[in-house]
Amino acid sequence: MLARLSIRDIVLIERLDLEFSHGLAVLTGETGAGKSILLDAFALALGGRGDASLVRHGAEQGQVTAVFEIGKDHPAARILAANGLDADGEMILRRVQYGDGRTRAFINDQSVSVQTLKAIGATLVEIHGQHDERALVDAATHRRLLDAFAGLEKDVAGVESLWAARRTAVTALDQHRAGMERAAREADYLRHASDELKKLAPKDGEETQLAARRTAMMQGEKIAGDLRDAQDAVSGNQSPIAALAAAVRRLERRAVSSPALVDPAVRAMDAAINALEEADQHLTAALAATDFDPLELERIEERLFALRAAARKYSTPVDGLAALAAKYAADVVLIDAGAEQLKKLEAAATAADARYAAAAAKLSAARTKAAEKLNRAVHAELGPLKLERAKFMTQVDSDADAPGPEGIDRVEFWVQTNPGTRPGPMMKVASGGELSRFLLALKVVLSDRGSAPTLVFDEIDTGVGGAVADAIGARLARLAHGVQVMAVTHAPQVAARADQHLLISKDALDRGKRVVTRVNTLATLHRREEIARMLAGAEVTAEARAAADRLLEAAAA
Repeated sequence: MLARLSIRDIVLIERLDLEFSHGLAVLTGETGAGKSILLDAFALALGGRGDASLVRHGAEQGQVTAVFEIGKDHPAARILAANGLDADGEMILRRVQYGDGRTRAFINDQSVSVQTLKAIGATLVEIHGQHDERALVDAATHRRLLDAFAGLEKDVAGVESLWAARRTAVTALDQHRAGMERAAREADYLRHASDELKKLAPKDGEETQLAARRTAMMQGEKIAGDLRDAQDAVSGNQSPIAALAAAVRRLERRAVSSPALVDPAVRAMDAAINALEEADQHLTAALAATDFDPLELERIEERLFALRAAARKYSTPVDGLAALAAKYAADVVLIDAGAEQLKKLEAAATAADARYAAAAAKLSAARTKAAEKLNRAVHAELGPLKLERAKFMTQVDSDADAPGPEGIDRVEFWVQTNPGTRPGPMMKVASGGELSRFLLALKVVLSDRGSAPTLVFDEIDTGVGGAVADAIGARLARLAHGVQVMAVTHAPQVAARADQHLLISKDALDRGKRVVTRVNTLATLHRREEIARMLAGAEVTAEARAAADRLLEAAAA
């Protein structure tokens, strides 16, 4: 429910802070006092359309903040969670309207899109007036209201699940059938291509590996001659190793008599011999690495040629041949085994359709039965609202050939306002005042089902008085037992039944140079005076005060 509403610099409102409680709150005041401004500001906080004209003259921006108390399982909390926003504690909706027309939206001080704010606001508040019966405009809403009245939400969810399963089964069938038709048209080509690619057996990355091996082999062939020449120089017939070894042996025999002269030279020559032998080992290893079978090079080149020829033929990169081979093989399998799979998918789709059809038919029967109960319940409310000659009809039109996620029914509220007239859709047949009373009757019947936790009625008592206004007040008060109700009213019979009475007025400031809207919560004595004013007009008489007392006493009884 709405707990607090704060408005800053909106039209004639400079600064306004209001607190609300459970029950029925009425807003009264003279025409032009600012009741519509208050509702426009509230609608702005709920995601309504912004307008630069809403900003108070002389201010750069206006702001409206609405604080709601909701349960963790409320749809608004689920929307917040789906958008990754914090949903703990109070829910604070804030809208900033700038003088240049821009607006910004916040939920719990986190910036959100206006669309998100509007979606949240729709779950928290419904605003209804003679020309804004939003809950009655869309036929889909009529269906949801009927389902809520009958407690069919779980049945609808079950039908939605079966609809999704049916759609999945039909999609699988259609895709398989289309694949079979495509494959059948290209059967000969597919079989030839599949056999050819299967024989070729391409592998992912094969071209890169073969090309690298081919390059290494060709480079090795070029340097092998130089490696052999170098090895011949190091360890062949021209190798200095033998001569160096003989010289070392001769010097070692002389080392006994002249070690200081001979030993350094012997050590250096030994190191040279070792280095030459190590070089010979490296050259031998390098020659082994460059050694290859010419037939292997030939096979690699033939394989690369075959792969690249196939890639050109099938207009795909060499690395895409393996995937293409798998696709063609699957298409051939589809041709060979597709008929059997088609039968299975057809059976699955038929079974899914049958399950959906049975559940949708059952839901339709439940809706038809609930429609009669709803009609009787609404009729019981129409008499006191001076619609005793009117008829309310819930039309449930079922069409099994036009199924949908919510079933096969189109639900629409129809009325016959007078005997002998043609019944028709309520939005087209009923007048503004009748619409408001039909709406109120529906809301009373639905109670806390199918409604937002806060309902706002904007002058739905316009054009009625006496017993009808009293009946409207009684039903608003009864409705307020289940949900929070706010009503802008000119009817003293409605105002007398309020749990909270807010008086909207205009004050002149700066010696009449500017005007601001004020809202005051009225205590008992002041409530009597305001209701007396509503009864008497400009001059409040003792008789009007006495009549106000009688209304307050009757409402409290």
